[in-house]
Formats: sequence, C-alpha cells, structure tokens
Amino acid sequence: MQQRSPEGINTVKWLAAVALGLAVWIALYSQLQNLADYGMSLTGIAADTHLGQALNFFVFETPKVLMLLALIVFAMGVIQTFVAPERTRQLLSGRRLGIGNVMAASLGIVTPFCSCSAVPLFIGFLQAGVPLGVTFSFLISAPMVNEVALGLLFGLFGWKIALLYLGLGLAVAIVAGLVIGKLGMEKHLEDWVQAIQAKGGAVIANLDRKQTWPERFEAGIRHLKEIVGKVWPYIVLGVAVGAGIHGYVPQNFMAGIMGKGAWWSVPAAVLIGVPMYSNAAGIIPVVQALLGKGAALGTVLAFMMSVTALSFPEMIILRKVLKPRLIATFVGVVSAGILFVGYVFNAVL
Repeated sequence: MQQRSPEGINTVKWLAAVALGLAVWIALYSQLQNLADYGMSLTGIAADTHLGQALNFFVFETPKVLMLLALIVFAMGVIQTFVAPERTRQLLSGRRLGIGNVMAASLGIVTPFCSCSAVPLFIGFLQAGVPLGVTFSFLISAPMVNEVALGLLFGLFGWKIALLYLGLGLAVAIVAGLVIGKLGMEKHLEDWVQAIQAKGGAVIANLDRKQTWPERFEAGIRHLKEIVGKVWPYIVLGVAVGAGIHGYVPQNFMAGIMGKGAWWSVPAAVLIGVPMYSNAAGIIPVVQALLGKGAALGTVLAFMMSVTALSFPEMIILRKVLKPRLIATFVGVVSAGILFVGYVFNAVL
C-alpha cells in the first residue's frame, strides 16, 4: 500500500482545516441576527426605541462586516497566488477606451458587497498591480450596482427603472474611475499600502514554480493578518457611526426634503445619505418607504447611491488606505456623478 508523502499529508490537513473553518463561519454567520437579538434581550432595552434600534444594528453589523472582510481577504490572498500582477494588470487595465474601467465596473455588478466589504478587494487589486483608476471603478460599482439592487428595483419598479439605474450607475463608476486614473494620484495612497503593493507585486511576480496548496493557504493567512489587523478598528468605528444614524434619523424628516420641486433636494439627499451605512439590499426597503411618503424617485435613488457608494463609515475605513486629498477627489467625482443621475431620473420620470 502506497503511503502519502509528508507534503500530501500537510495538504490534507490544510484542506480539512479550511473546510472546518468555512463550516464554522457559515454556522456563525447564519445565526448572527439571532445572536444579536439574544444579546439585546439581555440588555432589557426595548427593540423599538431609538437606542434599541441603534444597538441592534451595531451588535449585528459589526461581526457581520468583520466576518465578511475576513473571508474576502483570505480568499483574495489565496487567489493572488495564482495570478501574477502583470497578468492582472493586462486583464483589467487595457489600453483602449478605458476597457479596464468597464471590466472592473462590470465585475462589481456580480459582487454583492457593501462599500466596507469591497475595500479589501480594492486593496487586493492595488497589491496585484491594477491601476488606481480601475480599482476605483470597482470600488464604486460593487456596492452601488449589483444583482441584489437590480433584482429589487426590477421587482418594485419594473425593468425600465432597473435598466436605467444599471446604465447610469455603471456610467458613474466608469467615468469616475477614468477621471481619477487620469489625475495620477497614486502618491496619495497611504505609505503602508504602497509598501505592500510593491512588496506583494515583487513576491507574486517572482513565483516561477507552482506553489503547493499549503503555501497558498499560508499566503491567505498572512494577507488576513496584515489587512484586517490594520483595518478592523476603523470598521468598528464606522459601523458605530452608521448605527447612530440608523437609530436616530427619522424617515419622515428625510422624506420631507426629498420632493421633486426644489432644485436642492438631490444634493440634500446625497448629503443625508453620506453619513449612513447599508448595503443595497438593506437600503432599498427604505427607498420604497420614502417613495410611499411622496419623495421623488431620482432624489431617493441619489440618496441610495450615496449611502452605498459614499457612506461616511466607508470614508473612515478608506482613510486607513488613502490620504485625505485622494479621498476628497474620490468623493467629489462620485458626488458629481450621483447628482447627475438624480437630476436625470427626476427629469425623465
């Protein structure tokens, strides 16, 4: 009987450990809401109060986002061992008509991440050598235009609204990425990101031999420790801000200033949406409620875009990755695109 080699035994151990870890992750993730509800019941705070809503949001969203981040970062670390930076750069950047931005924005459609969960992929793309403007196209598209948002919009408002949202949302992501890319602002990445970008690119580019699975999993663990270890305090702070807004900002107040008549309603809706935090699936029920209270569709969708693509918690997390000038440029370019979308919707509907 042929015995397994030490390398084969090590591979089996790693595969078993990863499978067990994934099973535990799925079991915990599926019970987060129940655990949050149980934790709230121990506090004695009524769930329908402002404080109760804010606490429930924080207790549920904090582990949810951290768990998603851990899974995504680990997977990205493993995936990066298969693809050299030059190949990734060629795949996403392109040399004609911003094809890299189009591909990155399109990739964002099929990745239903909230803005905070998309940040690790943003860092992973930079580390793999993908141009800054292309990574921004993904960062904007991933939370703002995805299959969850499109499916809900189609079910609530029909295919024309869903298709218009898809087209305009992709346009914002592509054009914003192109503009940021043309500005050449790579020097405004934080120093530690530039360091791992250079380090990671060099390491992966020199992998001439085929790596073993244990080596790939070890790379994923290193990636997990390096990225999540730096970002997690910002995530906790960001979700805390979002929880406060979620619990204490009344919907009636927002609906009252989101009418179609005033020219300032669209920028006001964007400003209100920025401090909030939610993914597309979470914010669309709010959109439906606001529309039921008389808010204009374009204004509400601009609000939705600002929540998913320009949330203040996301800015807090991105501050660990980007310097203030690049964050300001990102916010300005994307805000202009969202305002355009809001005014177009209000004009044609």
